[in-house]
Amino acid sequence: MADGMLRIVDLEAALPSMARWRAASRRGVDWAVLESGLGTGLPADYRSLAEAYPTLVIDDFLMVSLPRPGAEASWATGAREDEILQDLYEMGDTEDYVPYPQPGGLICWAESYSGDGFYWRTSPADPDAWRVVVCGDNGDWSEFPVGAVEFLVGVYRRTIHVPGMPKNFPSDRPRVLGLDG
Repeated sequence: MADGMLRIVDLEAALPSMARWRAASRRGVDWAVLESGLGTGLPADYRSLAEAYPTLVIDDFLMVSLPRPGAEASWATGAREDEILQDLYEMGDTEDYVPYPQPGGLICWAESYSGDGFYWRTSPADPDAWRVVVCGDNGDWSEFPVGAVEFLVGVYRRTIHVPGMPKNFPSDRPRVLGLDG
């Protein structure tokens, strides 16, 4: 857990305006309910982020979906029933990626307001080894050998470039809004 917190500190350094949304104490997400409904565990870095923060919207562009205490089952259902990804899959527009709960399937953890999807590829079995996969709204697919928090740190420190994103992504001074509803 300390390793996940170090990565969150790195994310707060990359996105200074997010710190104001940090909870005073653990938010109390019921991971047993969420993961039972989802059918898999989730990466430790993401769990640490969700215990510290509500859903985050960065620059009115990128929404990082974090489960809200009391709504864990709903978060799990939404992740299992990703209609956009399922439609792309059925149209043959996911390259070799498949929707979760298929083996190695994708679970969405963030999306942009332009239609870009940010996923974990649920392979290998250890969630802490899952890679980030991005589907741009233009149909470009990219895979990154990092987890969600490390990916966000890299994007906002400009050490990770995501093909197909708008030219102003990331902005020079990203603004972060926390949503709790």
